[in-house]
Amino acid sequence: MNTLKVTTFQAYLFWENIDKNLQNLGLRLSSIREKTDLIILPEMFNTGFSMNVEALAEEMGGRTMAWMLEQAKKFKSVVTGTLIINEKNKYYNRLIWMRPDGTYEYYDKRHLFGLGEEDQHYTAGGKKLIVELNGWKICPVICYDLRFPVWLRNKEENYDMLLVVANWPEKRSLHWRTLIPARAVENQSYVIAVNRVGHDGKEVYHSGDSMCIDPNGKVVYYKPNDEDLYTFSINRDEVVNTRATFPFLKDADDFKLI
Repeated sequence: MNTLKVTTFQAYLFWENIDKNLQNLGLRLSSIREKTDLIILPEMFNTGFSMNVEALAEEMGGRTMAWMLEQAKKFKSVVTGTLIINEKNKYYNRLIWMRPDGTYEYYDKRHLFGLGEEDQHYTAGGKKLIVELNGWKICPVICYDLRFPVWLRNKEENYDMLLVVANWPEKRSLHWRTLIPARAVENQSYVIAVNRVGHDGKEVYHSGDSMCIDPNGKVVYYKPNDEDLYTFSINRDEVVNTRATFPFLKDADDFKLI
């Protein structure tokens, strides 16, 4: 299938309040009226970007994953976002790719945000994830990963869409708004990036700026400042045609991550 229907939720998050976040997110999602293939939530959508791992972490298959499955079944759609996971006394900022049938994939954030002491509380992942949805190959990553093009390099056309979920602060929004189109153009893929809005518990303001950029760097969707639940369609022919017209990926330098 060439067309993919995507719903992004640039949400306000209640600081370290799982009950309130799941309630608010569920209420807002209930307003979706059209069929969608993929619902994207921000990084740590149930807590905000917290280092309070002992109090907030869940086991795999816990309450938030159960909530994600409930939403996936309700909308017959994949639901994705990240939460804090405790696995064998190690904590992960883990993206869950939840399907309506209850099967799922996951990706652990590779680059931990040292400036925010994330590296002191979480364990970094080391494995990239490529998932398939309706004929699309999608590479989901998390916030700070966006700054590291080697990790995101679309070697051998591994993906058609780079998906970024984040809690990216407004004070560095220029970087966010610059890096996302750059990643789309250099990897000749769509980039869909979903951020949060509002102040967190440390009074850090997030301006959202969620967006979808096509493989030529054109803006499909962009929303600053306000909470926004938005559904739009993207077409894989745009990826195929761009790569056929401008076959730049084949000239990229070869490399190997050590």
